[in-house]
Amino acid sequence: MSNPPTPGQPTNDPTDFPFGTNVPPPTDPKPDPFDPASLRLSGEFTAAQGVKKAMLTVPIRKPEKSWWVRTHPAEEYRLQTAVIELKEDRETYLVQQSLWADLSTESTFSPRMLVTAINRQGVVFLWPIRLPGPDRKLDDWSQSALEAANLAREGWVRVAANMSLGAYDVFQATGNIPDPDWPDAPFKDLLRIGFRGKLIDSMDHPVLRRLRGEV
Repeated sequence: MSNPPTPGQPTNDPTDFPFGTNVPPPTDPKPDPFDPASLRLSGEFTAAQGVKKAMLTVPIRKPEKSWWVRTHPAEEYRLQTAVIELKEDRETYLVQQSLWADLSTESTFSPRMLVTAINRQGVVFLWPIRLPGPDRKLDDWSQSALEAANLAREGWVRVAANMSLGAYDVFQATGNIPDPDWPDAPFKDLLRIGFRGKLIDSMDHPVLRRLRGEV
């Protein structure tokens, strides 16, 4: 019968710890519970929860010169119509078709192509691009904007005014940028949201009365 080991002396028993010389292997440090990477919500989580962002605002505007934008490829997401533009107020009003003949001589009244567009931040907007008037003429600014909107159907573009050229410079992205995530709202809903409170449907509309000097 062997004698018990003297305390502090090494043994051959791997479970003899702390008295033996065998020590357990080091363990991995516990993850930091406050590491942002472990706390950040992912797009997959949002989708799994069935969350859908409500579209409450659709700006009526041309893109900023720093934006990369796409335009909706479907023809039903663009509209040739007519608007009244108040440049000093930076406001654009949609005009009901029954008033077009009466407003044909109004200088703020013009035909426009409303193009559904989106930037890389996911902001959906309606891009109003001037169309030829009764004389069938179109200035270089409008022509280059229309060409940019057509190019943006297939790829990301950036539009910047070139005052020396008298038209827009159009840049096409060369990187592999993913396609935009278009909203599933029909075009008429985008029009309704974008022109909320900005539909001129009567000659007595406050905007027209203001232009006539009645108010």
